[in-house]
Parts: sequence; C-alpha cells; structure tokens
Amino acid sequence: MKQEEAVIMRIAVAAQDDRGLDGIVAHHFGRCPYYALVDVKGHTIVDINVLANPYFNKHQPGTIPYYIQKQGAEVMVAGGMGRRAIELFNQMNIEAYSGAAGTIRRAIELVVGGQLSEATPCREHSEGEDASMHAHVQKDEERGEIGRLREEVASLLDQVESASARLDEVEQSES
Repeated sequence: MKQEEAVIMRIAVAAQDDRGLDGIVAHHFGRCPYYALVDVKGHTIVDINVLANPYFNKHQPGTIPYYIQKQGAEVMVAGGMGRRAIELFNQMNIEAYSGAAGTIRRAIELVVGGQLSEATPCREHSEGEDASMHAHVQKDEERGEIGRLREEVASLLDQVESASARLDEVEQSES
C-alpha cells in the first residue's frame, strides 16, 4: 500500500520579534508586533515568513482573524487571545491554540506534537473578570517592556492555573 505524502500546513504564530524560528511567542494575539507564518509538512518545517502586524498600532478586535485567514493559515498560536478572536477562528475553521511561550520553534513543535491546548480566552478577556485589567494591560503596552512583562505574567498565571487543573484531574482519576 502506498503511503500518502504529508500535506503542508500553514501555522501562524503571534511573535514578539522578527527573528524567525528563534523569535519569541507574543503573549497577546492581537497586540503583537509580528506574525510568523510557518509551513510544516508532517513534523518538518519547510518555510517561514515573518510579517509585521499591520494592525499593531490600531488594533480593533475582530480584524486580525480575517488578516490571518487571508495569509492562508490553518492554525493560529499565541500566548493568549480573546473570546471573540477564538470564536472567529472557529467560524473560519482555523484551529486556535493558546498558552504558548518561548520560541516560535518550540511552539510549532508543541502544535505538531499535539501538546498545546486549544485556545481559551486569556485572563483579561474572560467573562466575569475585572474589565479594568484589560485596560491596564493596554495602557502598559504603550510603555513597552513593562507592558510585555505584565502580559507574560498574566499568560504564565493562566498556564499555571490550567496545569494545576489538569494535575488535579489526573490525580483524581488515579486515586
């Protein structure tokens, strides 16, 4: 029986910089300065293109999912993203993943390996959370490094909460 060739899949990753696979995953999907478009065949990266975010200084919720769709992405990866973006990606049949951190290369490895969680709204976008937190993050972004570090802390807190919940589930199932 002839084995089918793997299909090339385009994965978009929110990027903090333009260093390609060595670049850092941005912690906020809509307010990142760049998007890395990574073409993967099976488990092999075959191409990468980094684009400046055309909406970086004029972010409006809902616009970037359409931009990502126009780039031909089938998957979107970020540290965090809002509920509306996740819903739009679902409607567009683009798989959305959040909780990524570290390098673009590592995020791609996690997606291809099935080890990254499907997107859930980040803390500042969750219903019932203090709306002032999102405004605080947005204001801090204008101050550069402080804003990025606040976003990183918020993303890490979300990851810790998620990991703790999974740990509790595993512990309960084993007892």
